[in-house]
Amino acid sequence: MAKTSGLGAQVLLADSGGTQRDVSNDLTDWTLSTPVALQDTTGIDKSAHEKLPLLRDLSEQLKGTCNFAANMSHAVLSTATTSPVQRSSTIYPTSNHSTPVMTANVLISSYDLTRGNDGALTFQSDLALADGSTPTWA
Repeated sequence: MAKTSGLGAQVLLADSGGTQRDVSNDLTDWTLSTPVALQDTTGIDKSAHEKLPLLRDLSEQLKGTCNFAANMSHAVLSTATTSPVQRSSTIYPTSNHSTPVMTANVLISSYDLTRGNDGALTFQSDLALADGSTPTWA
């Protein structure tokens, strides 16, 4: 695949019942992070760091415009406080909705609404890896 933009990206997130919902139209931007913990193993005989890779992780941040329609972003994200269950998350970062793709089981750790002084009603939601499966691009 050549260099490409994020135009046409798609984000699917399961509701509390396990049905994946397409929340792409509500999102204005998203961030996906796949950090690796590192252990510093530098001996006293070294002049530069030595490190070992440890556990992998995944976090997502979704930002968007509030949509209170059935099966849209508010319906999916707002149930995190009453139904704190694992959710299936699928992100296609390009308009090619087959590859690359990142799928993971996540927990919604926050769902924050903001009313700006211009009247805009937006949200931000943070999601974290839930099940110990190594996040992998397919």
